[in-house]
Amino acid sequence: MSMILQPGQVNLAQLEEIFRTHTPVQIDRAVRPEVERAAAIIAKAAKGEPAVYGVNTGFGKLAKTRIAVDDTATLQRNLILSHASGVGEPLSPQVVRLMMALKLLSLGRGASGVRWVLIELIEQMLEKGVTPLVPGQGSVGASGDLAPLAHMTAVMIGEGEAFYQGQRMSGADALGRAGLEPVVLGPKEGLAMINGTQTSTALALAGLFEAWHLAKISLLTGAMSTDAAMGSNAPFHEKIQTLRGHQGQIDAAAQLRALLKGSQIRDSHLENDERVQDPYCLRCQPQVMGAVIGLLRQVGDTLRVEANAVTDNPLVVSEDEIISGGNFHAEPVAFAADQIALAISEMGAIAQRRIALLVDPALSFGLPAFLTPNPGLNSGFMIAEVTSAALMSENKQKAAPCSVDSTPTSANQEDHVSMACHAARRLLEMNQNLSHILGIELLSAAQGVRLRAPLTTSAPLQAAIEAVRQEVSALDDDRYISPDLVKAGLLVQQKQLLDVAKIDLALEA
Repeated sequence: MSMILQPGQVNLAQLEEIFRTHTPVQIDRAVRPEVERAAAIIAKAAKGEPAVYGVNTGFGKLAKTRIAVDDTATLQRNLILSHASGVGEPLSPQVVRLMMALKLLSLGRGASGVRWVLIELIEQMLEKGVTPLVPGQGSVGASGDLAPLAHMTAVMIGEGEAFYQGQRMSGADALGRAGLEPVVLGPKEGLAMINGTQTSTALALAGLFEAWHLAKISLLTGAMSTDAAMGSNAPFHEKIQTLRGHQGQIDAAAQLRALLKGSQIRDSHLENDERVQDPYCLRCQPQVMGAVIGLLRQVGDTLRVEANAVTDNPLVVSEDEIISGGNFHAEPVAFAADQIALAISEMGAIAQRRIALLVDPALSFGLPAFLTPNPGLNSGFMIAEVTSAALMSENKQKAAPCSVDSTPTSANQEDHVSMACHAARRLLEMNQNLSHILGIELLSAAQGVRLRAPLTTSAPLQAAIEAVRQEVSALDDDRYISPDLVKAGLLVQQKQLLDVAKIDLALEA
């Protein structure tokens, strides 16, 4: 059964379902009259005398060149072919499917002037699994994500390449095998398809969804590290958080308290520990993770608005007005992606410091050096911690803002651009790095809790450790450790740990 999308009203939960599953989607049929009304206005303008950008003129710097009515179809086809100039590794099918759904939402608002047949073809491609091959590089995030969206549209006109039933083939073959026919683009339709922020927004949403998942995992690994280090949960006291007032901080502390409740290790800390305060990587988790939670929620609201937006140009705003503007400029998405990058980097930074604490006998309150029962003969987690530091450093470098790096393009017609597309694309690699950092923390903290025996940890943390032990056994003597780190990183990316530890935190109100 298809998910029915209401243009202008789609929420983050729906978008995440589209991203994570192959659920077919359709636009609510109630919007069809408005879509067709705008298409009729554009068709009339294409035959008229007044110049209307992209309808009966060229594009960009060539906007002053008038195009004859008989050349309209050629104009739009040439636009797609010339703009399909992306390079680099293809975007994942998940991201491309989300990008296609976002384009449906934009066209479904009835301001773009495209015929209903384009919407139907995108829906059918999503339903039948025809996924355009879209190179990841080539957009500067202004005038829309021109190159990647042109690659998507090329398949719709029987050009380009696509994936179908696990095979890479020409766009024409993919459509044919799926029983679909290519379209011939009408006035402005090629421009409507490639003007827009859908690639940048899809990548930013993918980065957001993964970062939110890892934020919840970070609370789990942080709580486990706190227990392994015999840290105090006093800094997580509810009153401390409410006195500051940030909801993200309040929520983070509540999760940490719940995760540590009932730990015998925690009770032992109360009796035997002479430390007055823990290092910041333990003590300030509510403040750091609370800021991450608050930022990701804010970004989520921005991207939800953008996902529902009309971002092509020109737009049909009334029966007799087709107006050129700049909704294709992806500055909101670029800012959002830069903020997500900061959050990912900071989660990795504080997690790495917790790993470093656990392996250091000067800081770990009685744990053996590098978390091995026989240090010296064994190196234990010595170099796993180094790997986490390397990944943390990579993410710090990648967190530098992209949105400030404008460069003029298109003969200086597009003289300020957002760089939103690669700002968002880097988030995928940053999240991958973070998942490995958290995987290393998960193994380190589980090892630390084991070394506290006969004292036991809390029920939620023990359940998480048992899930870990199904994949990776405890470390006694040194062994070839890389496969363990890979398995832990994969486990971190799954929902299982959140389920067994009963972590439930909402991204969207």
